[in-house]
Amino acid sequence: MTTHNDDVDWDRWPVADYLAENYREVHPWDAAVIAHHSAFYRRLPPGGIDRSVEFGAGPNLYPLMLASAASRGIDAVEAGASNVAYLTDQICHRPDASWLPFHALCRELNPEVPATLAGALAPVDVVHADVRSLPRGAYELASMHFVAEGATEDFAEFADFCRTFVRTVRPGGRLVAAFMENMPTYRIGPASRWPACPVNPATVTEVFAPLTRELDVTRLDMNPTLPDHGDSGMVLLTAVAEAV
Repeated sequence: MTTHNDDVDWDRWPVADYLAENYREVHPWDAAVIAHHSAFYRRLPPGGIDRSVEFGAGPNLYPLMLASAASRGIDAVEAGASNVAYLTDQICHRPDASWLPFHALCRELNPEVPATLAGALAPVDVVHADVRSLPRGAYELASMHFVAEGATEDFAEFADFCRTFVRTVRPGGRLVAAFMENMPTYRIGPASRWPACPVNPATVTEVFAPLTRELDVTRLDMNPTLPDHGDSGMVLLTAVAEAV
């Protein structure tokens, strides 16, 4: 049976296990994504974006740090209660020290990132909502990391998530994203099972090409320092949204 997004209790997302496996140090993949995205953000005027969105934010803070170079306000939109609780604690109180090296790298690659981690997170508002409920054209920039392909096993639903992602920005708005390549349904921690839809550069291009211009899709090889979830690498994207 194919698992769809609404079949999953996202409130039970295992935040502690996920962070322990993926974000307690800067892995080479993280550094590569940050370098790729920093080049994208350096092309934008500092503070030139009134409001951007992190589409399905999860507990990953470095996309928010990256966006802070260009965005005066950032909505971190997340459906899962455990992720919302973590984000709220990190932004309203003191962030975990493990995020400091991520901030240092973001700022090294783009000096427009605020000088402190707290300053980089200051523009963020945590929004507890399903990304599918976001209004069309509400943002000037949208960022997405490991969401559409990690929310369902169904390719048609993956494509629907991607279209919704594009539609959150107005025509001419900027898009930046990262996807796990060929990710099968996977486990986090000792037992929890989560859906995934295997995608690759060709399928990501197939979905985004009709919706965007200036589409750039690249890939990274698999990172041996991270848990083996069966993926084969990572797909990175930048684009400009068309009217859809």
